[in-house]
Amino acid sequence: MITSEVLSDLTPIETPKAEPIRMRTLVHLRWFAIGGQMAAVVVAWSMGIGFPKTPIILLIAASITMNLWLFLRPPKRTSAGRAVGQLSFDLVQISTLMALTGGMANPFALLVLAPVTIAAASLNARQVLALGLATVALISVAAVFGVPLREPGGEILRMEPILALGHWVALVIGVVFFAGYAHRVTAELSDTSGALFATQMALSREQRLQHLGGVVAAAAHEMGTPLATIKLIAGELADELRDDPDLHADAIALRVAADRCAAILRSMGRAGKDDLHMRAAPLRAVLEDAAQPHADRGPLVEIHAEGPIVRRDPAIIHALRNLIQNAVDFAESRVVIETQVTQGALVVTVRDDGPGYPVQLLSRIGDPYLTRRAEAQRGSYEGMGLGLFIAKTLLERSGARLTFANGGPGAVVSVRWPLDRIRAEDRIALAHNPNFEP
Repeated sequence: MITSEVLSDLTPIETPKAEPIRMRTLVHLRWFAIGGQMAAVVVAWSMGIGFPKTPIILLIAASITMNLWLFLRPPKRTSAGRAVGQLSFDLVQISTLMALTGGMANPFALLVLAPVTIAAASLNARQVLALGLATVALISVAAVFGVPLREPGGEILRMEPILALGHWVALVIGVVFFAGYAHRVTAELSDTSGALFATQMALSREQRLQHLGGVVAAAAHEMGTPLATIKLIAGELADELRDDPDLHADAIALRVAADRCAAILRSMGRAGKDDLHMRAAPLRAVLEDAAQPHADRGPLVEIHAEGPIVRRDPAIIHALRNLIQNAVDFAESRVVIETQVTQGALVVTVRDDGPGYPVQLLSRIGDPYLTRRAEAQRGSYEGMGLGLFIAKTLLERSGARLTFANGGPGAVVSVRWPLDRIRAEDRIALAHNPNFEP
């Protein structure tokens, strides 16, 4: 029962999906925009600049009405569709204001980039592309059909055609640059966040598996006494039932079964205690532990390791296991794990005889979600990414530095620790033995 509960904790957990953007954030941003628009109208009015006041006031009032409606009836959750609708409303409102206040001659025309930039930081690429194209179209309409501003004397404020064209080109470039840059940065941050979540889950599972060894050890200890009682009673019954061959044979079989159960529990108990209490182990034992799940997957895994007693850390074992798994996935027939101990460092090298890393990806290996393919294909490294990111993160937290290269033939990854960060003492001095007065 306990084991089932522990194993149930090891089921995969998906990264929680957040809202694209909070509606409250959009409302706050719109209040700032409304304040700026009203201030611009008041300043222009006080300077005597001529512009169509009634349509502009109605547009600002529409934004105020939208915000009040969202304040009185806020949605429980912001969907991507709602966010697109709100940003589209802002885009149309700002573009219309720009068209009514001089078009390209309006010094505040740059603010038309705000909705698409916000969209790029919170929505998917298709939605951002749609808003970007709409922004370019509305900018073009405002440039062609913009209502010119008038000076206090009634003269039209005009911009030279070449400057108006340059302003239009600058706004279009701004749409592409700001939207593309914001979307790329947000996507990378999201990938890193998801990969770190996966790293934490991987380490948590590894620690739970080791804790499961402690549960097994405890179960073996608790069941030892009742098994000994069964064995004793079975032996006494066998002695008393010598006159009945059938019952005597059953008693002997019961005692043999009890002996077998006791032997199994002793073996499980030793393994469990090793998992629970062993904090240090020989370097070769740690590497064998990491390579064991991939030993029978096809390619031959060779371990040439001589080294000191090292920390038996679940994070290190899991990370090395990921590196070995990646090598086995792409090896033709052989994976070699070698170690080298220098004056102040320990180096573990994992090499395979596969096709090696693509040259164009060498500088990016270890980044999360290096490619978008769901599975790796044998014969290329296009499917790797998250596993290597998890391994790199866990090993760097232990003080190691990783290098990825080609040669040997195939892919080569080297993990280098300072000896004082990885070495562990195999003998620890006993504490002071206190004296007890009789």
